[in-house]
Amino acid sequence: MGSFMRTNPHSSRPQERGQGPPDEAVAPARRVLIVEDEFFLAVQIEEWLVAAGLEVVDIAFAADEAVAGQPDVRTGGPLNDAKKELAEAWLTLALVRDLPLPGPVELGIEIAPYCNGLAEAASELRRQLLDQLRAGDLARAETLMRAMDEIYSLLVTIDYPDGVTGGLRRTTDALRAVLERTRGDLTTAMVATRLQTAIESAQRAAQD
Repeated sequence: MGSFMRTNPHSSRPQERGQGPPDEAVAPARRVLIVEDEFFLAVQIEEWLVAAGLEVVDIAFAADEAVAGQPDVRTGGPLNDAKKELAEAWLTLALVRDLPLPGPVELGIEIAPYCNGLAEAASELRRQLLDQLRAGDLARAETLMRAMDEIYSLLVTIDYPDGVTGGLRRTTDALRAVLERTRGDLTTAMVATRLQTAIESAQRAAQD
């Protein structure tokens, strides 16, 4: 039985899989950093974790605070992507509602994820623009097209290495492709509307 436990590949105990002493293998995984901006909730989470046998090393009230000593984590990876998504959400909302765009300081994020989020927000306007075309509101569609153009014209002037901008050049290139497709769709809709108007005018003139 003892021999089976030492060689069983499905065993969950490190010493039974030949991975060394349990303290060395498990100890790092038992240390937890809590990131929670609500103080009382953070304390409650700490109590739950301690009761489960884990060690709470500290409580941070913001993600940036939690990774203050890890600049590579703070400026890249999942945290940076989350900031970009946050910027995209707020900027898209502002663009759709014709509100002033919130700045990076107001949103509490760095300029690189903010710019990438702005490019993604401009791409999201294509969906809104197509909805307006289907509704027959060409004026609103043109307004959204101008917003997309202005954002692209701004972002294309930012010329820094990708390591600084978080890959903004690639995001801007993707926006340019979306912009050209959208411009083609809008142009086609406008020409079709003018043609329909001309046909209707000719029909009314013929009837008179």
